[in-house]
Amino acid sequence: GWFRTGDMARRDEDGFVTLVDRRKDMFISGGENVFPAEVEMALLAHPDIDEAAVIGIADERWGEVGRAFVVLRACCSLDPAALAGHCAARIARYKVPKEFLAVETLPRTASGKIQKHVLRALK
Repeated sequence: GWFRTGDMARRDEDGFVTLVDRRKDMFISGGENVFPAEVEMALLAHPDIDEAAVIGIADERWGEVGRAFVVLRACCSLDPAALAGHCAARIARYKVPKEFLAVETLPRTASGKIQKHVLRALK
């Protein structure tokens, strides 16, 4: 039988399957699929960021664009241009978030998963 998990996966040339992200978290920007986990990994490579979460938000031109919520290290302040440049050096341009918001904490479930539906409700 089959069990639908809601996860997106890729199979490589050797037949190995790699989980990419949750299907419901993926958004489409300018006709291209964007997996928030990939963008979050790029953000987490920045030395000023402790935690990151990315969601898709509506955009008139592109359909959807990324909004990044970041928890900064204690010594740091938000610099959206620097974060965008950092991301652009690591991921495709269309995947770079258009908005960056600093938050003190990311909302989490009891098991530690980020509650992206709570982030979507924030303006």
